[in-house]
Amino acid sequence: MNILKYKKGKKGIYIVSLEDGIELSLYEEVILKYELLIKKEIDRKMLSQIQKDNQEWEVYYSALDIIKSRMKSCSELKKLLINKEYPIDLIDNAINKLESQGYLNDRDYVKAYINSQIITTSKGPLKIIHELSEKGINDNIILEEIKCFNEEEQLIKINKIIEKAIKSNHTRGGNILKQKICNDLKIQGYEMSLINSVIDNYSFENNDDIAKKEYEKLYRKLSRKYSGSELKNKIREKLYLKGLKYEED
Repeated sequence: MNILKYKKGKKGIYIVSLEDGIELSLYEEVILKYELLIKKEIDRKMLSQIQKDNQEWEVYYSALDIIKSRMKSCSELKKLLINKEYPIDLIDNAINKLESQGYLNDRDYVKAYINSQIITTSKGPLKIIHELSEKGINDNIILEEIKCFNEEEQLIKINKIIEKAIKSNHTRGGNILKQKICNDLKIQGYEMSLINSVIDNYSFENNDDIAKKEYEKLYRKLSRKYSGSELKNKIREKLYLKGLKYEED
């Protein structure tokens, strides 16, 4: 099969025109391996091998483009390449090559991820561990690297979260508010023992201003349906569920 002409395209790809109207888009590595700039013809067997090798480079460069835009774990990258319907063996080859070249490294990914979460979010270590585990990263790597998120930094974050929650609270008081903040911190990924050691330093007494506003709001709503002692009891019950107490003068 005669090679009719070559044309150099973008990103190191050559357009190779063969007889019978066959046109190949080949990576430079394949061109060099098979000396296609020198050869005048190729047989069917060589064509098949060229196409196979070229697809291997296609998967590699596709993977490289993905991790250039944002760091990925090996597992994340593999899923994205599978979605492109590349053969599994070529995907594994590409990932192994990127790892050996230092472009792909789960430990580096974990370090960067943890550092980013500490700086930009309020997440605790347990939540970060869970998120990294879901990305298919080895648990040993995660547990080794999460140690950088030490107790001192966690305490600083917990205090900030509590102070912000108290300041922005407009509807709760007492133990109800305290319990909500504890639950929120637990969901964020902090150990309860650490949460308790901090939150007990804060006062969660009844806030008269909040209680009065909630009382007035409930009065407007419930007075359409209740009156007298029944109305007072209903309001008292609703306030209790919010951790508040208020009685009209």
